Amino acid sequence: MEEGTSKSLGDCADTGVDYSVLQWDQRADCEVRQILDRIADKWSLLVIALLDKRTLRFTELKRHIDGVSQRMLSRTLRHLERDGLIERTVFPTVPPRVEYALTPLGSGLHATIKTLVDWTESHQRDIAAARSAYDRRVATEV
Repeated sequence: MEEGTSKSLGDCADTGVDYSVLQWDQRADCEVRQILDRIADKWSLLVIALLDKRTLRFTELKRHIDGVSQRMLSRTLRHLERDGLIERTVFPTVPPRVEYALTPLGSGLHATIKTLVDWTESHQRDIAAARSAYDRRVATEV
C-alpha cells in the first residue's frame, strides 16, 4: 500500500446541503483529499485528456506529454490504473505491446475535467487582467 493511503475506505460525509471543504481533513480515514491530489496532478490530467480520444501505447503517451519522464509517466499510469480510471492491456507479442484506455469511471472524470478546462479557457483573459492588476497593486505597495 502506498504511503499516506488509509487502510480502510472512509465516508467523508454527505456533500449535499451541509457541504464543507473541511470535511476532507476531519476524518483520518477519508480518502477524498488523497484521491483529489492524485487525479488533479498535471500528469494525470494530461493522461486522462489524451486517453479520451483513443487508446494509446506508452511511447505515444510519452511523445504527447512534453516534459514527463519515463519514470513519472509509469508511476502516473500505475496510479490511474490502481484507482480504476484507466485499464492496461498487454498483448502477447514480441516485444509485448501494452495499451492504455480510459475506463467508464475515467471517462466520467474526463467530462468533469473538460468542464473545468472550458471554464478556464473562457475566463483566461479575466484571470490575466486580475493577475496584472494584482501585480501592479503589489508593486506599488513595495
